[in-house]
Amino acid sequence: MATPRTAPRRPDALTLEVVELIGAVVARYHEEYEEAAAGHALTGAQARLLSLLSLEPLPMRRLAQRLKCEPSNVTGIVDRLEARGLVERRPDPADRRVKLAAATAEGRRVVRGLQESLRFAREPLAGLPDQERVALRDALRHMLALEND
Repeated sequence: MATPRTAPRRPDALTLEVVELIGAVVARYHEEYEEAAAGHALTGAQARLLSLLSLEPLPMRRLAQRLKCEPSNVTGIVDRLEARGLVERRPDPADRRVKLAAATAEGRRVVRGLQESLRFAREPLAGLPDQERVALRDALRHMLALEND
């Protein structure tokens, strides 16, 4: 039974409004991301995986963790991207039994095109003064850090 000390607080109106606005921004971002992916003949999952691999080569298991899906799904996505020349498999230099998936030069070019076509968040953010962008960045980082505590 919850005591007054441990009972969850009801969110105030401002918190509820901010949550709704974050939800709207996330939904709009995902919608635009799917459209951008389709413009490159990719599914959203393929685009997300390719974007991750453009940062660094990763083993399949870690890709699955980051994408929050089953390793068998990742294998199929990598197979399709590999067939298009966007991804390659290579041995892990630290453990040759492990295969890494890595974006090819063409894969990195496609990711740059994806990023350039995502105007929804980028253009309004660029219009904000630096001080407001820094405050927003810091608030989002703080929210994520609290979640991980």
